[in-house]
Amino acid sequence: MFISDALAQTTDAAASQGSVTGMFIQLALIFLIFYVLLIRPQQKKIKQQEAMLAAIKKGDEIITNGGVYGKVIEAEPFDLTIEIAEGVRIKMVRSMVREVITDEVKLPTQEKSKTKGKAANSNKKSK
Repeated sequence: MFISDALAQTTDAAASQGSVTGMFIQLALIFLIFYVLLIRPQQKKIKQQEAMLAAIKKGDEIITNGGVYGKVIEAEPFDLTIEIAEGVRIKMVRSMVREVITDEVKLPTQEKSKTKGKAANSNKKSK
């Protein structure tokens, strides 16, 4: 009678121990998947954004989070003064810059304006 009770308790304890270990392994695998798919890429994106913000200097052309295009007139550690039109300057927080416009970004818009200009000139000639 005592032997069967002790045996039953031993098998229950071993079974519950195995399920706890399996649960921890599953949780570790889920965390690993979340880290690889979500957390790590987000950290990389944040580092790229911080590096881009730190590299802004006088003369750069930028786009703000509000969609305003401008040219950097003064670059201070925490804020920027940008010129959005001739003689119109605004001061903004550096962290509100969405992107710095490079030559690669400008190129397609310049080509479009050239083709529009040619189309407008051809329309004037045909009239």
